[in-house]
This record gives sequence, C-alpha cells and structure tokens, in this order.
Amino acid sequence: MSLELSEHLQNTVESLTETFSDKVLNVYQSSGDTFVLVDADSVVDICKHLKKELHYVYLSDIFAIDRYTSEERFEVVYNLLSLKNPTRLFLKVRCEEESPELDSVTGVWPSASWNEREVFDMFGIHFRNHPDLRRIYMPEDFQYYPLRKEFPLLGIPGSIELPSSTPDTE
Repeated sequence: MSLELSEHLQNTVESLTETFSDKVLNVYQSSGDTFVLVDADSVVDICKHLKKELHYVYLSDIFAIDRYTSEERFEVVYNLLSLKNPTRLFLKVRCEEESPELDSVTGVWPSASWNEREVFDMFGIHFRNHPDLRRIYMPEDFQYYPLRKEFPLLGIPGSIELPSSTPDTE
C-alpha cells in the first residue's frame, strides 16, 4: 500500500492491519481523507482498539450510504477524530440489503446512540445491542426508509398524513 499518510495515520493503519489482519479489507485515501473498510463482524473490537490504543476518542458522526448495488448495498461510515494527535479517520463497514444489521458501538462511544438511531430511521439498518433503537424522525409505524434509493423523491402517497398545502380562507 503506497499511501502518503501522516505519522499518526500511518501508525493507525499499521496497528489495524497487524492487529486485525484478516478484518481490514481496504485502506485508501480520497480528497485528503483516509478510509479504512473493515469486516462488519469486527466493528466493535476495531472501534475499541481505535479508542483505547490509538486515541480516537471523539466520534464525530455516523452516517450511511445506499450504494444501490446487489452486493453489500449499504455502507455505514464512522467519522473518528484523535484529539491527542489531530487526525481524522473514516471507518467503513458494509452490510447486505436483506436485513441489514451491525453491532452497536454505543458501548465504545455512548454518543453513537443518536447517530445509530438516525441511520436506522432513514435506512433501516438495525444496530444489535443498541440501548434504545427506535425511530428518531419518522413516526414509529412508518413502514419505509426515506434515504434508500428506491424511495420516491415526492414520498409515497398516503403513507403519512401531511398538512394541507392550501391556506385557510377564514
């Protein structure tokens, strides 16, 4: 791998590839950021290692991507920061379209709770062992996931009651 990385990022990548040699699937850079794609079954162990051993103590964000592919359709991305050595790392995990599931990282970063709830609400990705996995924006009985690619841009008629778009004339 011939990436130009800062010393801390280089140490991070080396530590991950040595400790989790068969779980790190890909390491690459894009637009100046470093991305590490890992096996979904190891996400919690890798996150614990990143936090405790490599000082990525700040989970800035978790978001998902609908790749709209037949294999590993969804990608969950963890935006991590090391405050000790000012460094950003994006940890990526992929999951299948049918019953997408990942282990929750709330045991590593309690702040992950809201982000995981948002990903669940918008994409339908279930986080195992989450302390309170429920919808955050949409009604609990809403049957769809609005940020999936197959969701119509104008919504699904009749799926949720919307306020009137005409002003009252009174």
